[in-house]
Amino acid sequence: MRKNGKQEFSVVVERDAEGYYVASVPALPGCHTQARSLDKLMVRIREAIELCLEVEQASTTTEFIGVQRVAV
Repeated sequence: MRKNGKQEFSVVVERDAEGYYVASVPALPGCHTQARSLDKLMVRIREAIELCLEVEQASTTTEFIGVQRVAV
């Protein structure tokens, strides 16, 4: 999604068993990072997105809709 000439990406944030925050970008497979704080996580995921876009050099054609919880 573009806004003011910039692309916007949805980021999924989780916390792992050791307490690290983990961020991933569904629209960019393989684009993820982790950090001890949310502030540092946001800095790192921006850097990761920029690197993924440099490598792919292609705009995404999918739109992230949401996350659903499923009980089994």
